[in-house]
Amino acid sequence: MKKSEGLPIEITELLGDGIGPELAESVHAVADALPLELNFRQVDWSLANRQARGDEVIDEAEASMRQTRLALKYPTVTDKVSPNALIRRRCDFSVIYRPAISIKGIHTNFKEDVNLHIVRIATGGTYDDAGQLIGKDAAVSLRLVERKPCEQAARFAFALARSKGMTYGDGHYSMTSSSKHTIQRVTDGLFESVVAKVHEQFRDVEHRVELFDALLAKIILDPASFEVVLVLNEYGDFLSDMASGLVGSLGTGASGNYSFDENDEVDIAMFDPAGGTAPDIAGKNLANPTAVLLAFGMLLDHIDRYDLGHALRLSLLGCIENGYSTRDLGGTLDTDEFTRAVIDGIPAHLASQGTHDNR
Repeated sequence: MKKSEGLPIEITELLGDGIGPELAESVHAVADALPLELNFRQVDWSLANRQARGDEVIDEAEASMRQTRLALKYPTVTDKVSPNALIRRRCDFSVIYRPAISIKGIHTNFKEDVNLHIVRIATGGTYDDAGQLIGKDAAVSLRLVERKPCEQAARFAFALARSKGMTYGDGHYSMTSSSKHTIQRVTDGLFESVVAKVHEQFRDVEHRVELFDALLAKIILDPASFEVVLVLNEYGDFLSDMASGLVGSLGTGASGNYSFDENDEVDIAMFDPAGGTAPDIAGKNLANPTAVLLAFGMLLDHIDRYDLGHALRLSLLGCIENGYSTRDLGGTLDTDEFTRAVIDGIPAHLASQGTHDNR
């Protein structure tokens, strides 16, 4: 495919550990095949480099991300402090978006189709305070819920639901906020009151409220009833992993992390796969790049190249459905072979979309 004209898109690339280099090779192979000029600014975030350089590596990543406002991150080993947590704090990420969608061709014990779009507030809850002992037999931690991240996440979730409704059907799409506001009346109550206020700007989107424990049960009983779901930090952690289990794999998920400017527009966006470093298969060309390619597809959507992101997803999902997959999914392909199969399918899906679509 011919490259489009214009200045290249600058992307900060946070290199990782284990299978990280192989995932990076897969992404670069796909990027090279797209009709788009991309320039990857690489930052070595391997454990060895982080141990050797300390905060200097975090500084380098933050500086680059503030320039490019766009990043792709590969799996990293956590030593003493999670590098994910560090960069989220540095760049003020307040929203994490993780789709959980059933993929045909992946074995799962759950037979219903899942199409969940989980929006998680990335700050606060109990995760920002490890707690402290009180005497020998008790411990306490502070649970913080802040208005601004709730507003940003609610606006993101309603806008996402609106865009999904415009893209996939009759314009109707729902957004469900979920918490334990009947028990955590002040903290979760603040969250729900903020969401209700933001909803006034999105009256065309249906807003539903569910208690979080009931939500988990209802998703398992009838996942088609839920589309975009907005939750506080720890709830989002639980819900994302449960949804990954329902679709059959923790290793095929991707997520977007977002910070916002003073006008509440997305400032920095970072995309990453949900899986780990898989050291047991590192360097053997056995890694499954599905999650990182889905993350790359989310990045393409974010820069208004939905046409490319959608073609990439359709090709990737078609490969898996037809049995052209890596060994962890029951196929026979290695990382390079699977990547090539995905690349080979992109032109047909891109052509089938017709005119350029910038949704």
